[in-house]
Order: sequence, then C-alpha cells, then structure tokens
Amino acid sequence: MSVNTTFLTPELYRYLQSVSFHETEVQRSLREYNLTLSSNMCISPEQGQFMGLLIRLMQAKKILEIGTYTGYSSLTMALNLPENGKIICIDPAQEFTDIAQQYWKKADIAHKITLYSEKAKPVLKWLIQDHQQNTFDLVFIDADKQGYDSYYEYALQLVRPQGLIAIDNTLWKGQVLEKTDDSATLAIQQLNQKIHQDQRVMMNLIPIGDGLTLAMKK
Repeated sequence: MSVNTTFLTPELYRYLQSVSFHETEVQRSLREYNLTLSSNMCISPEQGQFMGLLIRLMQAKKILEIGTYTGYSSLTMALNLPENGKIICIDPAQEFTDIAQQYWKKADIAHKITLYSEKAKPVLKWLIQDHQQNTFDLVFIDADKQGYDSYYEYALQLVRPQGLIAIDNTLWKGQVLEKTDDSATLAIQQLNQKIHQDQRVMMNLIPIGDGLTLAMKK
C-alpha cells in the first residue's frame, strides 16, 4: 500500500513493461518509426494499452479522435474495437496522417477509420450539425493545446452520457507546475482546473504517459 503514486525509475519502468506490456508487430513497428522523428508526439505504449482496455470494458463501438499524428493511438484503439466499430480521426497534418494510413492498412483496420485531413473545429461543428450529439462512446483529445478547451466543450456535446472524454498531456512533462507565459502550458493549466470543478463530469487525472485525464459525462 502507498499513499502516493509510485515513482517510476527507469529500472522500474522497464520492469513494468516486461510484466505488463503487449504489442502487435505493426504497433511496435510504428512506435519505433516514431522514435526516428524529430517531433515524436506518440502516446506511450502503456497508455495505449490502458486505453485499449477501457475500450473493451466499455464495449465501445464509436470513437472520435482529435489529433492523430502518425496514427499509433488510433491504431491501438481500432485494434480493440469490434469489427463493426468506427473511429473518426481529425488531423490537418497530411505528412503525418499519410504515414498513419499506411500502418492502418498493414494492421488491416483501415476500414474502421474515417480520416478528416483538416482543422478540427469545422469538422466538430459539422458532426453536431449532422445530429451526432450523444453518439460517441469515447472522445480522445491529443491536438494543439491552445484548442483543448474548445475541443473539450465539443466533446461534451458529442459523447454519450456515461461516455468518456480522454485528454492527453495533462501533466505536460511537469510544466503544469510552472508560472509561465507559454500559451500551451497556460491552456493545460486552465483546463485542468476547469475539469476539476466541472459538475457535468466525473473525472480523474491519471499519471500515465504524460498525464491522461478521463472525464465521464454524467
């Protein structure tokens, strides 16, 4: 028993992976490819596995992902969806989503994913105009931090009651503790405070990866 979250030393982290972590060959290949990029914004493998477990526990069938990058998180989520499950992915950075689509095809899950290669807000507005409110089981937000508050508000409209909103990078490599003028850091600090006080959800900020906030819509 511990009154605090266990501090993960490099050695303890390697042990955690050795007794907990499972990954397909395509996932491993994509994760290793991301390590070669100068802007590796991939979620950690243990976070992906945790999200996959949540998807199966929820029996989720419809997911919205805001921010896709090279597709590791969407790949992982799609692998845990049933055959008739669907993910809508939104990301304007085609140089990265082109890579994502290659790996989705390799994993034979591309048919589960619809990609919008454009900015998020117009697509989110269209989903609401298309009467898709309260239809998503899970919304995963991992995009530009300055847009997080708006994405959260859209997500609250689109996710079903008792559905989950998952928000990445909410510990922001410890920068949430800093007094700063950095707009991304300020956006995360403000959103963390907002969600903590938000009576529309039940929430928990989990110290996995770079911090993962889970907010269940009441």
